This record gives sequence, structure tokens and C-alpha cells, in this order.
Amino acid sequence: MTTVTSPSDLLAAVPFLIGYQPSDAIVLMALNDESITMAIRVDFPQSISDDEASALAKKFEGSDGALLVFYIPDSCDDAELVIRPLSEALVAQGIPLRESIIIVRDRWRSLICSDESCCPIEGSPLQELCDSRITAEEISRGKPLPFRDLAEMTRSLSPRIDDVIVEMMGRIPAIDYDNDPTSQQRDGANSILDFLHDFQVDRICRDKRLVATVLVRLKDLQVRDFALGSMDQESDLYFDAWRWLLTKAPTGYIAAPATLLAVAAYERGDGALANVALKRAKDDQPNYSLIDLLEQLFRSGKPPSIFQELRAELHPKVCAALFSGSLSA
Repeated sequence: MTTVTSPSDLLAAVPFLIGYQPSDAIVLMALNDESITMAIRVDFPQSISDDEASALAKKFEGSDGALLVFYIPDSCDDAELVIRPLSEALVAQGIPLRESIIIVRDRWRSLICSDESCCPIEGSPLQELCDSRITAEEISRGKPLPFRDLAEMTRSLSPRIDDVIVEMMGRIPAIDYDNDPTSQQRDGANSILDFLHDFQVDRICRDKRLVATVLVRLKDLQVRDFALGSMDQESDLYFDAWRWLLTKAPTGYIAAPATLLAVAAYERGDGALANVALKRAKDDQPNYSLIDLLEQLFRSGKPPSIFQELRAELHPKVCAALFSGSLSA
């Protein structure tokens, strides 16, 4: 994220941080070394208890400061029932409140600034996102414009099923777990690498049999874990690839690419899209093994670096299992 130097910059940055233009919500951001290191969106409640406020404030442990933006719903009777407990909880945690902004309809006002020449009591008009310096700089860095709302973000992951791919999937033999499955799992891992290589060229994989193979083999947890471990948080390749693959996955094969996308989205700071992808996985397979773990990690507000640490620990073991011929490694 580019440098934020004013309330207007902050308001323009929020949609890029969470992936879409929020409404009826609270966006909480943590600062470290003057950089925004965490952004969380929660629905705007009618009120918030001290315990609930404290739980949110604890997510800021270790931060240099907090930024709060309150998108107040038209139905809200008294926003102070939410603003005050949350602000006080941050102070109790020893977290400096660096900015606190309320937005009512199309006007904003800082609760920190007392200078009415820049923050009049009636509020200031919201700047169009396209007119912001933040937007220009984020787009120049290759980040897409945020979605208009959560519904548009959800629609972006709608299935675009290819009947040829589905037909090919039906002809790919399932892994034989009654015998040593290592060879078939290794083929699955190699198909992941081939798919990513093909996709990297022009952000599409034209080999439909390869796509079918990847979708079928990702049902295997070792192959899925190999795909997870192969990711590089500095590259958009994996985010784009899993997002594209998810739209091709038929029912019953959605959970694996959806959880891969959820991790890739979280690592690039798109927490809202990560949760949308995770919901797709849960709708497809409610008991899928990775869902509960990712839900806990996303709720915890842990930094994306947690996945880099997990990969460093687990990926060598998965590679040894798949490519040494032993699953006990």
C-alpha cells in the first residue's frame, strides 16, 4: 500500500485494502512503522459490549497504532454505542488511536481532528475514488480497481463451467489408495507445476486435459498441500491461477481450488475475497479438512507471513513424501 498522508488518502485506501467499497461496516486497520499491516472489516452492530470491543482490540497487540473508519448505516440510532467502547478498548490495550473517521451517507468527518477548517462538524464530501492519488498509485502498481460491493466480488468467482473439461475429468482414473498412491500423487504434483507454467504465459491454460487432471488430483490432500507449499506470496501468479481454476471447477471439486485461492488472497491482503473463496469451499464440502483452520487464522487477524512460515516447515516434507517414493517422510 502506498503512503497514506491524510484522511482523504485513508478513505481511498480502504477499498483497496479490503477489496471492495464497504458500507454499514467498521474497518479496523493496524499500523506498524507507519505502514498499514492489517485491515479487518466487520458488520456495523447496533451496539457492542465491552468484551466484544476488547476482543477486537486484542487483534492490535504489537501494533504501533490503530486507524478506525465507521461506515454508519442509515438504520443506526446511536453510533456512539459502538464508537465509544471500541475506542476505549484500544486505549485500554495501550494502542494509540491515530485516526477515527465516521461516514454518514456521502460525507465524512474525523473524530480526532478538532480543527473545523478541515473537519467541519457537518462533515466533508467523500472524494470520488477515481480522483484519488491513492487510486492512481495503486493502479500503477498493477492492483485492480476494488469491486463496487461484496455482491460484485462474490459474482467474480461465479462458475464458468467448461463441459469438455468436465467430460475429461470423468475419464481420469481415481487414485488407488489400496496400493501405494505415491506415483499417482507425484503425477498430480507435476500436473500442478505444468498448469502453473502454462498459465503464466497468458493467464489462461488452454490444455483442457491438464486442467481436468489438476482438478481431479487436487482432491488428494497431498497434492493440494503440494500446491499450497509451491506458492510464493510475492507473486500474483498463484492468486490469478487459483482464481481462474476455481471458476472451472464443477460441484464436488470446488473446495481445493477455493481454499488455495483463499490463502493466496489473504497473503496479498484481500481478506474479503479470502472469506468469499472460503465460503465457496464450505458450500461445496462443509467438512473439508482445511476450512476450519483457515477460518480460525482469518478470524485471528494473524499477519499473512504465517503462511510463509508454515510453507517453510511443511513443504519440504511434502516434497520428500511425493518425490522420494515414501509417504512416511
